[in-house]
This record gives sequence, structure tokens and C-alpha cells, in this order.
Amino acid sequence: MLKNLVISFLSKQRKKAIEKWSRTPIQSQDKILKSLIKTAKKTLFGKDHNFSKIKTYEDYKKNIPIVDYEGIKKYINKIIAGEKDVLWPGRPKYFAITSGTTSGAKYIPITTQSIPNLMGGAKDALLMYIANTGNTSVLSGKHLFLQGSPVLDRIGGIKTGRLSGISAHHYPFFLNLTKRPSYKTNCIADWEEKVGKIVEETVSEDMRILSGIPSWLQMYFEKLQERESKPIGKIFKNFKLLIYGGVSYRPYKNKFDKLIGRKIDSVEVYPASEGFFAFQDRQESNDLLLLLNSGIFYEFISERDYLNNKQNRISLKDVEQEVNYVLIISTNAGLWGYNTGDTIMFTSKKPYRIVVTGRIKQFLSAFGEHVIVNDVEKAIEEACSKTKIIINEFTVAPKFGSGSEKSCHEWFIDFEIEPRSLEKFAKVLDIRLQSQNKYYKDLIKGNVINSLKIKRVLNNGFNIYMKSIGKLGGQNKIPKLSNDRTIADRLYKLNLVKNP
Repeated sequence: MLKNLVISFLSKQRKKAIEKWSRTPIQSQDKILKSLIKTAKKTLFGKDHNFSKIKTYEDYKKNIPIVDYEGIKKYINKIIAGEKDVLWPGRPKYFAITSGTTSGAKYIPITTQSIPNLMGGAKDALLMYIANTGNTSVLSGKHLFLQGSPVLDRIGGIKTGRLSGISAHHYPFFLNLTKRPSYKTNCIADWEEKVGKIVEETVSEDMRILSGIPSWLQMYFEKLQERESKPIGKIFKNFKLLIYGGVSYRPYKNKFDKLIGRKIDSVEVYPASEGFFAFQDRQESNDLLLLLNSGIFYEFISERDYLNNKQNRISLKDVEQEVNYVLIISTNAGLWGYNTGDTIMFTSKKPYRIVVTGRIKQFLSAFGEHVIVNDVEKAIEEACSKTKIIINEFTVAPKFGSGSEKSCHEWFIDFEIEPRSLEKFAKVLDIRLQSQNKYYKDLIKGNVINSLKIKRVLNNGFNIYMKSIGKLGGQNKIPKLSNDRTIADRLYKLNLVKNP
């Protein structure tokens, strides 16, 4: 088939191009930094931060502070007010809107120059998969991307929406005719109604690629299975590839294995409103190739330094493996020294590959343990694997002791297959968490806190919770860790926690 020959050729060409820059990573990053500074020299931000005097990375660090959204908000407000050449030459083509904890809605600029990175990363991930496996048949049928509405608003004259909705307007040409859902269905605002309609549109189709955030793919799979009473792998006999991102797949793997009912290939991607950072470039390993030639300059602060208020930032050439870093970016969308809030760890330096370990603001250290997302996801993955238990979703919060009762971690879990003994499962999980985090282990062994406790959440309870706060669907995710009891208290308030 001519289409398959063309796709095969394109995939091999892209693989060669990716391997070329991955062999010269430091040079690629140096070139990007110089290009970013040169291009934005005459912008308001460039003038405010002496871009004309920046010649080296050391100059860059002296002039560009590390900022979060609050640090660039005054510049965003100027763009919204109609000003040009503020963070980047001209005006952004889009604003990707995200939810902020302190800033309310955040408007992340997307420029004409940054679109190839944001929209091309997933395309490259797919082409690399085809180049490595030779499996062009994945493109012979239909594919699904669970995403936000493509209907865009305007603010300050700039089109605004969720990143996944914006991306619907920039589909690769070779996927455009086979994508699902339809535009009309994609515009449905209510998430549960939308997923139900997607089931109707796809259940009789030859679906070969399914993609989205794992928690929302799970909802889609469950509705399909409820309708057809058989595994997804039998509903879609030619289903070949699962593409996922946004949250770790580890807690969902056992559930997905059961829902799908047979082995399929998968590719993890690492997109964000601020940029497309990495993708899984090989089937034999789950780490991700960091994209170093697509308009983003990366910096890193070790988690330890960050938590000690030390902004000892380094560039790619100085990173070490097995160190947890906060990811800092400067981009051709006009973000400068921007703290993404994500934490990553390098697994390889030839080429540079990473795993995403969590969010720097999403941790649990109410008692000095500093447990991160990666710790709890690994612990529950290992505990479920050892005990053959399957979960749908979970979150963890501190439980503060009173009187003679000691404090502990309280895990809220929606079980697909419940353990015969909740106490035994809790013990296995606690041992696994201790093996992941020595500080937590010291607190347990030192009798400072008690072993973790588990509370069972009603089936579908987390979706009910998300709906209650207006965040069901789209790019929204359940936080895996909290340093307070905001989520825990609301689960109790909504009567979503089962009695013992």
C-alpha cells in the first residue's frame, strides 16, 4: 500500500534526524540558547533583562531569574492588554489555559515558532515507534485522542483554550482523516456525556491507536466494556498501540491489562502547556528521550537545593543520573527561566533520557519524611503486583494524631479488586513505601509515626469528587499526594469513603 510505504519512509527520516541531534546534545542546547536570546533581544522582557549583554550561559543565569507564573504575570497582562513584543516578538498565536493554585487561571503563551514543538512531539513519538517496529498497520485504521474541546475563547484578541483542544487544530496531515471523535462530539462540554458519545462513535470502528491521559482512557474503556461485555482487545481486534501521558501509567497498568485483555504496545509522551519535553523512543525501556532540538533550553535545580531555597541551577552538561531535578525551561514561546513545577530524573546521558518523578509542590512531608509522587507510585505498583490487587485510583494525605494516637499516612484507594485483608495489604504497601523512602522508614522504625492506614473509596468515587470541584475530564488529574487534608476531608464530606 502506497500510504504505508510513504509512512515508513517518513518514519525512518525522522529517526535519522532525531538520532543526529541526540549525538550532539550540548551543542544543540547551546545553539538554542543563543537563538532564543538573539530573537528576543528587542522584546520588553529582553530589554528588562539585558539580553543585549548576554554572551554566555553564566551571563544568562545572572540576568534571568527563576520564576513561576506569578513572575511573568505582569508581562502576560501586557499581552492581554494588546501590547506587542513583550515576551517574544509579535503576539502569541494562542494562550493555553491551565489551572493555578495561587494565580487562578494561567495563560501560557503559544507562538507560531513554538507550535512545531508542541504539536510535533506526539507525531515524532509515533513515527519513531513505526521506525523501530516497522508496524505501519497502526495507521491503517482509526485512532482516538481523548482531549479537551477544540472550541476556543478569546482574551485580549488571542485564541484561548486547553492545550489538547488547541492541538485539535494542528493534526498531522497523515492522521487527519482517521481521527476520532468527530468535531461535534469533541465540542461537548460535559465530560461524562462526551465519553458516552465517543463510545457510540467508536465501538463499531476499526480502532488501532488509542491515546489520552490514563485516568480518562480508563473511563472510556469501562464504558465500552459495560456496553459490550468483553475486553477492549476483543472489541477492537486490531487495536495495536496505546499512547498515554500526563500522569504516570504505573498505578493503572494492572487495571489496563485487565480491561484490554491482551498485550499491546504502548508509548509514553511528556507534553505540557509550556512545551512538549520528551517521549518514549524505544519499546524495550520506559524512559523518555529528552527533546533537545525543538526550541526549548533546559535548566535543572536539584530537589534538595530547591527545598533548601538554593537556586543552584545547572545546564544539561552538568546533570547527574539518579538525582531528582526540578525542570526549568526557556522557550520560543517567551517563557524565561520558567519553573515548570515538574521533577525529573536522568536515567541515561548517552542519549539524555529521563523519567518523570512528580511535581515539586506535590509531596507529603507533614512529619519530615518528604515522600514524593514517584515513591508512592512505585510502592503501590509493587504492592499490587505482589498481591494481585487491582486499583482504579488513589491519593494520600497526612492524618495528624491526637492524644495517645500517633500520626500516619492515610491512603484513599478505589479498589477494582479488593484485598481479602485490608490490614495485610496495608502492611505490604507500607513495607514497599519504606523501601522507596528512607526518611519515611526512619520515622516508622523510630516509632515517630504509625504505619499507613487505608480507607476504601467508593467505586467511581474519585470521578464524583472531581466533578464536585468542576474538574472532571480534560487535562485534570487527581493529585497523588497532599501535604494537608483538603482532598481527604472532601471525600468524607461527600460520603465517598466506605465504612470499615
